[in-house]
Amino acid sequence: MAEVDEKVTKDSDSSLDLDLISCLLQPLAKTGTCSDTSYVGTRRFLLQKKAMLHPSAISQRNDWRCNGKGYTAYRNYIWGLRTGEQSQLSSGSDTPGNSGRWASSPGLQSFEAESWSSSKDIRVNSSISLRSKNITSNTGESSRRIPSVEPAYSFVGMHCIFDSCKSSVTILKFGHRVSNLLAYGASDGSLSVCDVSMVQSMPQQMKGHTKDITDFDFSSNNQYIATSSLDKTIRVWEIAKGHCMRVIYGVSLQLSIRFNPVNNNLVMAGNANKEITAINFSTGRIVNKVHLGNAITAIDNDHTGQFLFSGDDKGFIYTISVNTHTGKLSKTHRHQSSIKSKAPITTIQYRTFSLLVKGSVLLSFAQDGTLSFFSVSLEVKGYLTPCCFLKLSPRVHSIRASFCPLLSLEKGEFIVSGSDDSNVYFYDLTRPKHACVNKLQGHSSPVIGVAWNHGENLLASSDSAGTVIVWKRAKTVI
Repeated sequence: MAEVDEKVTKDSDSSLDLDLISCLLQPLAKTGTCSDTSYVGTRRFLLQKKAMLHPSAISQRNDWRCNGKGYTAYRNYIWGLRTGEQSQLSSGSDTPGNSGRWASSPGLQSFEAESWSSSKDIRVNSSISLRSKNITSNTGESSRRIPSVEPAYSFVGMHCIFDSCKSSVTILKFGHRVSNLLAYGASDGSLSVCDVSMVQSMPQQMKGHTKDITDFDFSSNNQYIATSSLDKTIRVWEIAKGHCMRVIYGVSLQLSIRFNPVNNNLVMAGNANKEITAINFSTGRIVNKVHLGNAITAIDNDHTGQFLFSGDDKGFIYTISVNTHTGKLSKTHRHQSSIKSKAPITTIQYRTFSLLVKGSVLLSFAQDGTLSFFSVSLEVKGYLTPCCFLKLSPRVHSIRASFCPLLSLEKGEFIVSGSDDSNVYFYDLTRPKHACVNKLQGHSSPVIGVAWNHGENLLASSDSAGTVIVWKRAKTVI
Protein backbone atom coordinates (compact mmCIF):
# COMPACT_ATOMS: atom_id res chain seq x y z
CA MET A 1 0.00 0.00 0.00
CA ALA A 2 2.91 2.33 0.71
CA GLU A 3 4.31 1.77 -2.80
CA VAL A 4 0.91 2.51 -4.31
CA ASP A 5 0.67 5.72 -2.26
CA GLU A 6 4.06 6.81 -3.53
CA LYS A 7 3.07 6.24 -7.17
CA VAL A 8 -0.18 8.12 -6.76
CA THR A 9 1.62 11.02 -5.16
CA LYS A 10 4.07 11.22 -8.03
CA ASP A 11 1.33 11.07 -10.66
CA SER A 12 -0.55 13.89 -9.00
CA ASP A 13 2.53 16.12 -8.69
CA SER A 14 2.63 15.72 -4.90
CA SER A 15 -0.69 17.53 -4.55
CA LEU A 16 -3.35 16.41 -2.07
CA ASP A 17 -6.36 14.79 -3.80
CA LEU A 18 -9.27 16.00 -1.71
CA ASP A 19 -11.82 13.97 -3.68
CA LEU A 20 -9.79 10.83 -3.02
CA ILE A 21 -9.60 11.50 0.73
CA SER A 22 -13.34 12.23 0.89
CA CYS A 23 -14.08 8.81 -0.63
CA LEU A 24 -12.36 7.19 2.32
CA LEU A 25 -13.40 9.51 5.13
CA GLN A 26 -17.00 10.10 4.05
CA PRO A 27 -18.45 6.83 2.74
CA LEU A 28 -22.07 6.37 1.77
CA ALA A 29 -24.65 6.21 4.54
CA LYS A 30 -25.97 2.89 5.68
CA THR A 31 -28.73 1.40 3.57
CA GLY A 32 -30.89 -1.67 3.79
CA THR A 33 -28.60 -3.56 1.37
CA CYS A 34 -25.17 -2.39 2.48
CA SER A 35 -24.37 -1.67 6.12
CA ASP A 36 -20.56 -1.95 5.99
CA THR A 37 -19.70 1.68 5.38
CA SER A 38 -15.99 1.16 5.92
CA TYR A 39 -15.99 -1.38 3.11
CA VAL A 40 -17.69 1.09 0.78
CA GLY A 41 -15.14 3.79 1.56
CA THR A 42 -12.21 1.41 1.08
CA ARG A 43 -13.64 0.17 -2.20
CA ARG A 44 -14.00 3.71 -3.53
CA PHE A 45 -10.48 4.49 -2.33
CA LEU A 46 -9.04 1.54 -4.27
CA LEU A 47 -11.08 2.31 -7.38
CA GLN A 48 -9.73 5.87 -7.39
CA LYS A 49 -6.16 4.63 -7.11
CA LYS A 50 -6.69 1.98 -9.77
CA ALA A 51 -7.86 4.64 -12.19
CA MET A 52 -4.76 6.74 -11.45
CA LEU A 53 -2.35 3.83 -11.87
CA HIS A 54 -3.82 2.71 -15.20
CA PRO A 55 -4.21 5.52 -17.77
CA SER A 56 -5.88 3.09 -20.17
CA ALA A 57 -8.69 2.60 -17.66
CA ILE A 58 -9.21 6.34 -17.52
CA SER A 59 -9.48 6.60 -21.30
CA GLN A 60 -11.95 3.71 -21.43
CA ARG A 61 -14.17 5.23 -18.77
CA ASN A 62 -14.03 8.62 -20.42
CA ASP A 63 -15.59 7.00 -23.50
CA TRP A 64 -18.75 6.48 -21.47
CA ARG A 65 -20.93 9.54 -21.02
CA CYS A 66 -23.88 10.07 -18.72
CA ASN A 67 -25.29 13.52 -19.45
CA GLY A 68 -21.73 14.61 -20.12
CA LYS A 69 -20.52 13.74 -16.62
CA GLY A 70 -18.27 10.82 -17.52
CA TYR A 71 -17.20 7.94 -15.30
CA THR A 72 -18.16 9.57 -12.00
CA ALA A 73 -21.82 9.71 -13.02
CA TYR A 74 -21.62 6.15 -14.35
CA ARG A 75 -20.17 4.88 -11.06
CA ASN A 76 -22.83 6.66 -9.02
CA TYR A 77 -25.55 5.34 -11.31
CA ILE A 78 -24.42 1.73 -10.89
CA TRP A 79 -24.08 2.23 -7.13
CA GLY A 80 -27.62 3.56 -6.95
CA LEU A 81 -28.89 0.38 -8.61
CA ARG A 82 -26.90 -1.83 -6.26
CA THR A 83 -28.20 -0.15 -3.16
CA GLY A 84 -31.79 -0.36 -4.35
CA GLU A 85 -32.15 3.41 -4.57
CA GLN A 86 -34.11 5.00 -7.41
CA SER A 87 -31.55 6.37 -9.83
CA GLN A 88 -32.03 9.97 -10.82
CA LEU A 89 -29.63 9.76 -13.71
CA SER A 90 -30.63 8.75 -17.22
CA SER A 91 -28.37 7.80 -20.06
CA GLY A 92 -27.30 10.64 -22.32
CA SER A 93 -28.03 10.89 -26.00
CA ASP A 94 -24.78 9.24 -26.99
CA THR A 95 -25.11 6.27 -24.64
CA PRO A 96 -25.02 3.00 -26.60
CA GLY A 97 -28.42 1.43 -27.13
CA ASN A 98 -27.32 -2.05 -26.12
CA SER A 99 -29.20 -2.53 -22.87
CA GLY A 100 -27.58 -5.92 -22.28
CA ARG A 101 -24.69 -4.14 -20.46
CA TRP A 102 -26.95 -3.66 -17.42
CA ALA A 103 -27.54 -7.37 -16.89
CA SER A 104 -25.06 -7.65 -14.07
CA SER A 105 -26.53 -4.91 -11.88
CA PRO A 106 -28.27 -6.53 -8.88
CA GLY A 107 -30.82 -5.02 -6.58
CA LEU A 108 -33.22 -3.80 -9.26
CA GLN A 109 -36.72 -2.99 -8.15
CA SER A 110 -39.88 -4.65 -9.41
CA PHE A 111 -41.97 -2.85 -11.99
CA GLU A 112 -45.02 -1.77 -10.05
CA ALA A 113 -47.10 0.93 -11.71
CA GLU A 114 -46.17 4.49 -10.81
CA SER A 115 -48.92 6.97 -9.96
CA TRP A 116 -47.98 9.49 -12.62
CA SER A 117 -50.56 11.72 -14.15
CA SER A 118 -51.32 11.26 -17.84
CA SER A 119 -48.56 12.54 -20.11
CA LYS A 120 -49.08 15.86 -21.82
CA ASP A 121 -49.15 15.79 -25.62
CA ILE A 122 -46.22 17.12 -27.55
CA ARG A 123 -47.73 19.26 -30.29
CA VAL A 124 -46.35 20.92 -33.36
CA ASN A 125 -47.01 24.64 -33.86
CA SER A 126 -47.14 26.61 -37.13
CA SER A 127 -43.34 26.80 -37.34
CA ILE A 128 -43.08 23.00 -37.01
CA SER A 129 -41.51 22.95 -33.56
CA LEU A 130 -42.34 20.88 -30.51
CA ARG A 131 -42.82 21.75 -26.86
CA SER A 132 -42.24 18.99 -24.35
CA LYS A 133 -44.41 19.14 -21.25
CA ASN A 134 -43.24 18.27 -17.77
CA ILE A 135 -44.92 15.34 -16.13
CA THR A 136 -45.95 15.83 -12.52
CA SER A 137 -47.29 13.56 -9.84
CA ASN A 138 -50.96 13.30 -9.00
CA THR A 139 -52.60 15.15 -6.12
CA GLY A 140 -52.13 12.21 -3.81
CA GLU A 141 -48.36 12.60 -4.03
CA SER A 142 -48.12 16.38 -4.08
CA SER A 143 -46.01 16.38 -0.93
CA ARG A 144 -43.33 14.16 -2.49
CA ARG A 145 -41.10 15.60 -5.18
CA ILE A 146 -40.96 13.49 -8.32
CA PRO A 147 -37.50 13.12 -9.88
CA SER A 148 -36.94 14.98 -13.14
CA VAL A 149 -36.66 11.75 -15.13
CA GLU A 150 -39.86 11.50 -17.17
CA PRO A 151 -41.69 8.20 -17.83
CA ALA A 152 -41.68 8.90 -21.58
CA TYR A 153 -39.36 10.48 -24.07
CA SER A 154 -39.49 14.26 -24.48
CA PHE A 155 -38.60 15.84 -27.80
CA VAL A 156 -37.34 19.33 -28.56
CA GLY A 157 -38.34 19.43 -32.20
CA MET A 158 -37.87 18.02 -35.66
CA HIS A 159 -34.23 17.44 -36.51
CA CYS A 160 -34.91 17.15 -40.24
CA ILE A 161 -37.63 16.21 -42.74
CA PHE A 162 -37.31 14.23 -46.00
CA ASP A 163 -40.25 14.64 -48.36
CA SER A 164 -38.72 13.86 -51.75
CA CYS A 165 -40.45 10.46 -51.92
CA LYS A 166 -43.91 10.66 -53.53
CA SER A 167 -45.17 7.25 -52.46
CA SER A 168 -45.70 5.48 -49.14
CA VAL A 169 -42.53 4.83 -47.13
CA THR A 170 -43.11 1.27 -45.98
CA ILE A 171 -40.03 0.76 -43.80
CA LEU A 172 -37.05 2.72 -42.44
CA LYS A 173 -34.00 1.85 -40.34
CA PHE A 174 -30.79 3.35 -39.01
CA GLY A 175 -27.48 1.61 -39.63
CA HIS A 176 -26.00 -0.75 -37.06
CA ARG A 177 -24.25 1.00 -34.15
CA VAL A 178 -24.23 4.39 -35.88
CA SER A 179 -26.39 7.42 -35.26
CA ASN A 180 -26.44 9.26 -38.58
CA LEU A 181 -26.99 6.65 -41.32
CA LEU A 182 -30.68 6.32 -42.24
CA ALA A 183 -32.31 4.34 -45.05
CA TYR A 184 -35.94 3.94 -46.07
CA GLY A 185 -37.82 1.92 -48.67
CA ALA A 186 -40.98 2.96 -50.48
CA SER A 187 -43.93 1.42 -52.27
CA ASP A 188 -42.59 2.62 -55.65
CA GLY A 189 -39.60 0.28 -55.23
CA SER A 190 -37.04 2.96 -54.44
CA LEU A 191 -34.47 2.76 -51.65
CA SER A 192 -33.12 6.00 -50.19
CA VAL A 193 -30.02 6.40 -48.02
CA CYS A 194 -29.18 9.65 -46.23
CA ASP A 195 -26.91 11.17 -43.59
CA VAL A 196 -29.10 12.81 -40.97
CA SER A 197 -26.15 14.71 -39.50
CA MET A 198 -26.22 16.85 -42.65
CA VAL A 199 -29.68 18.40 -42.39
CA GLN A 200 -29.68 19.92 -45.87
CA SER A 201 -28.34 16.82 -47.65
CA MET A 202 -30.40 15.10 -50.33
CA PRO A 203 -31.02 11.35 -49.94
CA GLN A 204 -29.18 9.03 -52.27
CA GLN A 205 -31.89 7.15 -54.16
CA MET A 206 -31.33 3.68 -55.57
CA LYS A 207 -33.88 2.23 -58.00
CA GLY A 208 -34.30 -1.29 -59.26
CA HIS A 209 -37.36 -2.85 -57.64
CA THR A 210 -40.58 -2.47 -59.62
CA LYS A 211 -42.95 -2.91 -56.66
CA ASP A 212 -43.11 -2.22 -52.92
CA ILE A 213 -40.03 -2.74 -50.78
CA THR A 214 -41.33 -4.86 -47.92
CA ASP A 215 -38.20 -5.06 -45.77
CA PHE A 216 -34.45 -4.41 -45.77
CA ASP A 217 -31.43 -4.85 -43.52
CA PHE A 218 -27.95 -3.38 -43.21
CA SER A 219 -24.91 -5.64 -43.14
CA SER A 220 -22.94 -5.51 -39.90
CA ASN A 221 -20.37 -3.10 -41.35
CA ASN A 222 -23.10 -0.94 -42.97
CA GLN A 223 -21.51 -1.35 -46.42
CA TYR A 224 -24.42 -3.26 -47.95
CA ILE A 225 -28.21 -3.33 -47.80
CA ALA A 226 -30.33 -6.35 -48.69
CA THR A 227 -33.93 -5.59 -49.73
CA SER A 228 -37.02 -7.74 -50.28
CA SER A 229 -39.90 -6.73 -52.52
CA LEU A 230 -43.32 -7.63 -53.84
CA ASP A 231 -41.73 -7.95 -57.29
CA LYS A 232 -40.48 -11.38 -56.05
CA THR A 233 -36.81 -10.36 -56.02
CA ILE A 234 -34.12 -9.81 -53.40
CA ARG A 235 -31.52 -7.18 -54.21
CA VAL A 236 -28.17 -6.44 -52.59
CA TRP A 237 -26.98 -2.85 -52.77
CA GLU A 238 -23.51 -1.42 -52.25
CA ILE A 239 -24.11 1.84 -50.40
CA ALA A 240 -20.85 3.62 -51.30
CA LYS A 241 -21.38 3.18 -55.04
CA GLY A 242 -25.17 3.43 -54.91
CA HIS A 243 -25.85 0.56 -57.24
CA CYS A 244 -27.36 -2.93 -57.13
CA MET A 245 -24.62 -5.57 -57.09
CA ARG A 246 -26.83 -8.68 -57.09
CA VAL A 247 -30.41 -9.69 -57.93
CA ILE A 248 -31.88 -12.93 -56.57
CA TYR A 249 -35.09 -13.98 -58.30
CA GLY A 250 -37.78 -15.86 -56.39
CA VAL A 251 -41.06 -17.52 -57.28
CA SER A 252 -43.18 -15.78 -54.64
CA LEU A 253 -43.53 -12.41 -52.90
CA GLN A 254 -40.48 -11.64 -50.74
CA LEU A 255 -41.79 -10.20 -47.45
CA SER A 256 -38.93 -10.04 -44.91
CA ILE A 257 -35.14 -10.21 -44.85
CA ARG A 258 -32.18 -10.19 -42.41
CA PHE A 259 -28.40 -10.58 -42.51
CA ASN A 260 -27.11 -13.14 -40.04
CA PRO A 261 -25.35 -11.01 -37.37
CA VAL A 262 -22.46 -13.46 -36.93
CA ASN A 263 -21.99 -14.63 -40.53
CA ASN A 264 -22.91 -11.81 -42.90
CA ASN A 265 -22.44 -14.18 -45.84
CA LEU A 266 -25.84 -15.62 -44.86
CA VAL A 267 -29.02 -13.73 -45.71
CA MET A 268 -32.35 -15.01 -44.36
CA ALA A 269 -35.52 -14.20 -46.28
CA GLY A 270 -39.18 -14.96 -45.56
CA ASN A 271 -41.67 -15.18 -48.42
CA ALA A 272 -45.33 -15.67 -49.25
CA ASN A 273 -44.63 -19.30 -50.16
CA LYS A 274 -44.62 -20.16 -46.42
CA GLU A 275 -40.88 -20.64 -46.19
CA ILE A 276 -37.67 -19.08 -44.95
CA THR A 277 -34.64 -19.38 -47.21
CA ALA A 278 -30.94 -19.10 -46.34
CA ILE A 279 -29.08 -17.38 -49.17
CA ASN A 280 -25.32 -17.23 -49.76
CA PHE A 281 -24.51 -13.53 -50.01
CA SER A 282 -21.44 -14.09 -52.22
CA THR A 283 -23.06 -16.33 -54.82
CA GLY A 284 -26.74 -15.45 -54.51
CA ARG A 285 -27.66 -19.13 -54.27
CA ILE A 286 -30.17 -20.64 -51.83
CA VAL A 287 -28.26 -22.97 -49.50
CA ASN A 288 -31.17 -24.13 -47.34
CA LYS A 289 -34.84 -23.54 -46.62
CA VAL A 290 -37.46 -24.44 -44.04
CA HIS A 291 -41.18 -24.73 -44.75
CA LEU A 292 -43.64 -23.21 -42.27
CA GLY A 293 -47.42 -22.97 -42.05
CA ASN A 294 -48.14 -19.52 -43.50
CA ALA A 295 -46.63 -16.56 -45.33
CA ILE A 296 -43.66 -15.14 -43.35
CA THR A 297 -44.27 -11.42 -42.84
CA ALA A 298 -41.59 -10.45 -40.26
CA ILE A 299 -38.30 -11.90 -38.97
CA ASP A 300 -35.43 -11.00 -36.63
CA ASN A 301 -32.25 -12.66 -35.31
CA ASP A 302 -31.00 -13.12 -31.80
CA HIS A 303 -27.59 -11.63 -30.99
CA THR A 304 -25.78 -14.97 -31.44
CA GLY A 305 -27.20 -15.58 -34.91
CA GLN A 306 -28.16 -19.11 -33.88
CA PHE A 307 -31.90 -18.41 -33.74
CA LEU A 308 -34.28 -16.69 -36.11
CA PHE A 309 -37.71 -15.54 -34.92
CA SER A 310 -40.40 -15.17 -37.57
CA GLY A 311 -44.04 -14.09 -37.63
CA ASP A 312 -46.61 -15.11 -40.22
CA ASP A 313 -49.85 -13.71 -41.64
CA LYS A 314 -51.99 -15.76 -39.21
CA GLY A 315 -50.52 -14.50 -35.94
CA PHE A 316 -48.05 -17.35 -35.29
CA ILE A 317 -44.41 -16.94 -34.23
CA TYR A 318 -41.77 -19.53 -35.10
CA THR A 319 -38.33 -20.10 -33.62
CA ILE A 320 -35.85 -21.33 -36.21
CA SER A 321 -32.49 -22.83 -35.32
CA VAL A 322 -29.69 -21.61 -37.61
CA ASN A 323 -26.30 -23.19 -38.26
CA THR A 324 -24.19 -20.09 -38.84
CA HIS A 325 -21.55 -22.07 -40.76
CA THR A 326 -23.64 -24.10 -43.19
CA GLY A 327 -26.90 -22.13 -43.22
CA LYS A 328 -28.93 -25.17 -42.19
CA LEU A 329 -32.37 -24.23 -40.83
CA SER A 330 -34.65 -26.25 -38.56
CA LYS A 331 -37.91 -25.32 -36.83
CA THR A 332 -37.81 -25.70 -33.04
CA HIS A 333 -40.96 -24.02 -31.62
CA ARG A 334 -44.24 -22.47 -32.71
CA HIS A 335 -46.12 -19.92 -30.61
CA GLN A 336 -49.21 -17.79 -30.99
CA SER A 337 -48.76 -14.03 -30.60
CA SER A 338 -52.07 -13.89 -28.71
CA ILE A 339 -54.89 -16.34 -28.11
CA LYS A 340 -57.35 -14.07 -29.89
CA SER A 341 -55.03 -12.67 -32.54
CA LYS A 342 -55.11 -14.20 -36.02
CA ALA A 343 -53.91 -11.09 -37.84
CA PRO A 344 -50.66 -10.72 -39.84
CA ILE A 345 -47.63 -9.88 -37.74
CA THR A 346 -45.94 -6.69 -38.92
CA THR A 347 -43.08 -6.54 -36.38
CA ILE A 348 -40.79 -9.10 -34.80
CA GLN A 349 -37.99 -7.55 -32.75
CA TYR A 350 -35.48 -9.26 -30.47
CA ARG A 351 -33.68 -7.50 -27.61
CA THR A 352 -30.76 -8.87 -25.62
CA PHE A 353 -31.89 -7.80 -22.16
CA SER A 354 -34.93 -6.39 -20.39
CA LEU A 355 -35.20 -5.36 -16.76
CA LEU A 356 -38.76 -6.63 -16.72
CA VAL A 357 -37.80 -10.30 -17.17
CA LYS A 358 -34.06 -10.10 -16.38
CA GLY A 359 -33.20 -11.68 -19.72
CA SER A 360 -33.75 -11.71 -23.48
CA VAL A 361 -37.12 -10.58 -24.83
CA LEU A 362 -39.10 -10.53 -28.07
CA LEU A 363 -41.66 -8.00 -29.26
CA SER A 364 -44.48 -8.91 -31.61
CA PHE A 365 -46.92 -6.46 -33.18
CA ALA A 366 -49.92 -7.59 -35.25
CA GLN A 367 -52.11 -5.64 -37.65
CA ASP A 368 -55.12 -6.02 -35.38
CA GLY A 369 -53.30 -3.88 -32.77
CA THR A 370 -52.02 -6.69 -30.53
CA LEU A 371 -48.68 -5.92 -28.87
CA SER A 372 -47.12 -9.07 -27.39
CA PHE A 373 -44.08 -9.29 -25.15
CA PHE A 374 -42.20 -12.59 -24.60
CA SER A 375 -39.22 -13.70 -22.58
CA VAL A 376 -36.77 -15.78 -24.62
CA SER A 377 -35.02 -18.89 -23.29
CA LEU A 378 -32.01 -19.35 -25.55
CA GLU A 379 -30.98 -22.36 -23.46
CA VAL A 380 -34.24 -24.10 -24.50
CA LYS A 381 -33.73 -23.52 -28.23
CA GLY A 382 -35.35 -20.10 -28.23
CA TYR A 383 -38.54 -21.02 -26.39
CA LEU A 384 -40.89 -18.06 -25.85
CA THR A 385 -42.84 -17.44 -22.64
CA PRO A 386 -45.66 -14.85 -22.82
CA CYS A 387 -45.16 -11.97 -20.37
CA CYS A 388 -47.83 -9.42 -21.23
CA PHE A 389 -50.16 -8.31 -24.00
CA LEU A 390 -51.56 -4.93 -24.94
CA LYS A 391 -54.56 -4.56 -27.23
CA LEU A 392 -54.58 -1.37 -29.29
CA SER A 393 -57.07 -0.33 -31.94
CA PRO A 394 -56.83 -2.34 -35.18
CA ARG A 395 -54.60 -0.95 -37.92
CA VAL A 396 -55.69 -0.51 -41.51
CA HIS A 397 -52.11 -0.20 -42.74
CA SER A 398 -49.22 -2.56 -42.06
CA ILE A 399 -47.84 -0.46 -39.20
CA ARG A 400 -44.66 -1.30 -37.29
CA ALA A 401 -43.51 -0.90 -33.69
CA SER A 402 -40.16 -0.83 -31.86
CA PHE A 403 -38.64 -1.24 -28.42
CA CYS A 404 -37.41 1.82 -26.48
CA PRO A 405 -34.40 0.15 -24.77
CA LEU A 406 -32.87 3.19 -23.05
CA LEU A 407 -36.15 4.41 -21.63
CA SER A 408 -36.90 0.91 -20.36
CA LEU A 409 -33.85 1.17 -18.09
CA GLU A 410 -35.98 3.35 -15.82
CA LYS A 411 -39.29 1.68 -14.89
CA GLY A 412 -41.59 -0.11 -17.25
CA GLU A 413 -41.26 -1.58 -20.72
CA PHE A 414 -41.75 1.10 -23.37
CA ILE A 415 -42.77 0.63 -26.98
CA VAL A 416 -43.10 3.20 -29.78
CA SER A 417 -45.51 2.68 -32.68
CA GLY A 418 -47.09 4.46 -35.59
CA SER A 419 -50.85 4.70 -36.06
CA ASP A 420 -53.57 5.35 -38.61
CA ASP A 421 -54.43 8.71 -36.99
CA SER A 422 -51.04 10.20 -38.09
CA ASN A 423 -49.51 10.18 -34.59
CA VAL A 424 -46.50 8.44 -33.08
CA TYR A 425 -47.43 6.81 -29.77
CA PHE A 426 -45.38 5.64 -26.77
CA TYR A 427 -46.78 2.80 -24.66
CA ASP A 428 -45.77 1.24 -21.36
CA LEU A 429 -46.59 -2.46 -21.43
CA THR A 430 -46.54 -2.64 -17.64
CA ARG A 431 -49.49 -0.21 -17.35
CA PRO A 432 -52.30 -1.80 -19.37
CA LYS A 433 -54.99 0.57 -18.03
CA HIS A 434 -53.01 3.71 -18.88
CA ALA A 435 -50.61 2.36 -21.48
CA CYS A 436 -50.24 5.48 -23.64
CA VAL A 437 -47.71 7.77 -21.96
CA ASN A 438 -46.81 10.16 -24.79
CA LYS A 439 -47.35 10.94 -28.46
CA LEU A 440 -45.82 13.02 -31.25
CA GLN A 441 -47.93 14.97 -33.71
CA GLY A 442 -46.53 16.20 -37.01
CA HIS A 443 -47.44 13.77 -39.79
CA SER A 444 -50.45 14.42 -42.01
CA SER A 445 -50.89 10.78 -43.05
CA PRO A 446 -50.91 7.38 -41.28
CA VAL A 447 -47.52 6.68 -39.67
CA ILE A 448 -46.23 3.32 -40.87
CA GLY A 449 -42.62 2.93 -39.77
CA VAL A 450 -40.58 3.95 -36.71
CA ALA A 451 -36.87 3.48 -35.96
CA TRP A 452 -34.30 4.60 -33.36
CA ASN A 453 -30.71 5.45 -34.07
CA HIS A 454 -27.94 3.79 -32.08
CA GLY A 455 -27.85 6.35 -29.26
CA GLU A 456 -31.64 6.81 -29.23
CA ASN A 457 -31.27 10.57 -29.43
CA LEU A 458 -33.05 10.51 -32.80
CA LEU A 459 -36.34 8.83 -33.71
CA ALA A 460 -37.36 8.49 -37.36
CA SER A 461 -40.96 7.96 -38.49
CA SER A 462 -42.44 7.56 -41.96
CA ASP A 463 -45.97 7.90 -43.31
CA SER A 464 -48.12 6.78 -46.23
CA ALA A 465 -47.62 10.11 -48.05
CA GLY A 466 -43.86 9.59 -48.35
CA THR A 467 -42.71 11.95 -45.59
CA VAL A 468 -39.92 10.94 -43.21
CA ILE A 469 -39.50 12.97 -40.01
CA VAL A 470 -36.45 12.66 -37.77
CA TRP A 471 -37.35 13.79 -34.24
CA LYS A 472 -34.70 15.06 -31.83
CA ARG A 473 -34.99 13.80 -28.27
CA ALA A 474 -34.52 16.24 -25.41
CA LYS A 475 -31.71 15.68 -22.95
CA THR A 476 -32.94 14.94 -19.45
CA VAL A 477 -32.13 17.73 -17.01
CA ILE A 478 -31.05 16.46 -13.62
